[in-house]
Amino acid sequence: MLNLKNVTRLALWAVASSLLLVGTVDAKKKPKDDDKYIDSKGTDTIIDASRIDVQDWAQAADLLTSSLLASDVFEKTEADPDILVIGRFVNDTTTQVDTDNLIKKIRVGLNGSGKALTTTAMAHGGKVEDETAAEAAAYAAYLEGEEADIKLPTLSLTGKLLEDRVRVKKTYQSTFTFQLTLTQIKTGLAIWEDEVQITKQGKKPSVGW
Repeated sequence: MLNLKNVTRLALWAVASSLLLVGTVDAKKKPKDDDKYIDSKGTDTIIDASRIDVQDWAQAADLLTSSLLASDVFEKTEADPDILVIGRFVNDTTTQVDTDNLIKKIRVGLNGSGKALTTTAMAHGGKVEDETAAEAAAYAAYLEGEEADIKLPTLSLTGKLLEDRVRVKKTYQSTFTFQLTLTQIKTGLAIWEDEVQITKQGKKPSVGW
């Protein structure tokens, strides 16, 4: 038989258990103090001297796009706007990278400028980036009894990624070079070229160093 004293103890235990449970749930929902959002282009991003980081892609893309738009190559071509096709991008580094980190940012800048538009109906090696668009254009043309009116490119953008590594005692250094070439398809001539180099140093050696 429960007496008043035991009932009081049980009630207090139930309240304490509820508070502990709520606190545990809240603790799970609450993010850690060291978890936070940062600017992808800011100085708070983690730097790894052994690889190309997100801020490296952003910096290289911004510099190369600015260089291309500042040149007068688009004013010298006949098309308005020019149709740009993405050609071959060679990764000559020791790590596997996704060159779309660079290409996509450059494409956004060029398309936004109004000086050039990127075709997604063709690409290097006969690959089609947007198969749906190409198939839809062909089907619409078939229904109308005409050939698909896919715009042919006037310019081709190709690139290459290079790296140079050096180590002196406990300090190691990596230099990544982003090279771009813009070729006028009609003449086969390179009408613009530029490169950006990003060099980083570190003290902690990585695997392979």
